[in-house]
Amino acid sequence: MKDASHVSFAQKVKEESARVIRNDVEKKAFLAAFLWSNGYLGLTDGKLEVSSEISAIAKTIYQYLHELYDVDVRFSYTRSASFLKRIVYHVIVDKGGEEIVNDLGIDYFFNTFPKEMAGNQDKGRGYMAGAFLASGSVNDPVSTNYHLEIEVGNESYAKWLSRTWNKGLSAQFDSKVTKRRNKFIVYIKKSAQISDFLILIGANEQCLSFENIRVDRDFANVDNRLQNLDTANFGKTLKAAERQLQEIIFIRDVVGLEHVKSIKLRFLMKLRLEHPDATLDELSVLLSEEMNTEISKSNINHLFRSLHAMYEEKNH
Repeated sequence: MKDASHVSFAQKVKEESARVIRNDVEKKAFLAAFLWSNGYLGLTDGKLEVSSEISAIAKTIYQYLHELYDVDVRFSYTRSASFLKRIVYHVIVDKGGEEIVNDLGIDYFFNTFPKEMAGNQDKGRGYMAGAFLASGSVNDPVSTNYHLEIEVGNESYAKWLSRTWNKGLSAQFDSKVTKRRNKFIVYIKKSAQISDFLILIGANEQCLSFENIRVDRDFANVDNRLQNLDTANFGKTLKAAERQLQEIIFIRDVVGLEHVKSIKLRFLMKLRLEHPDATLDELSVLLSEEMNTEISKSNINHLFRSLHAMYEEKNH
């Protein structure tokens, strides 16, 4: 069972992004995205209510509503019905809620969303931050599966959000849309794009953490691949050495080493018999000492090819 006090990477990202200093344009775009997903407007009393399980986000919503609209805002909280009994924070505007959602371009009753709130860099940056903090998640970087998503309940909104994500922002994104049960998921999976998105929404420290873990794992993967390659190469070396020994023994028994015309090959065959596990580089050093002249690895290869040709000729 997981420690209840454990804070996920996604929550750390959201908490850092919630505390970013934004200008009024970004704040309004942030509210537009967040209220679209997590807001509720009363039909009769016009009371606006916004909820989040992260206190830092609730405080930010409270601050933005108070600063931008000069309305009375209050806090409330409830405990969720889930097994972990998480606290859900509610930010409530008792009067003036209808004017706020109208100003933000939101219509809950006709299911329209505030398209004009993501029309430039500041708006787009604030809007994507609000959308992610409302219903987004990102895999922990220790996972080998890079994935960041925003979950929405409306297909046309999901497609529009994906288009907005992919153009008009300071970085290049390639988000896609898929359906999961009765929800629509807008997501990215490339690690570089996830890093860019974390920077976009102001989660710079978590981006650094993400990159450090990713780079460490990538280095570990490279090291594993190199070790596997070394193991494979060692296996090939052993197989080649076994074949060379078989051919040398055959030539020795059938022809006689003293009848091998090449002095270099004759010495190499003796060295291979004395050092059955030696690599080509090691044989190159040994033969160079034996011949008192430099013998390269490629020359060793050439000599073994000559040995194989001789074996093929005498064995047929």
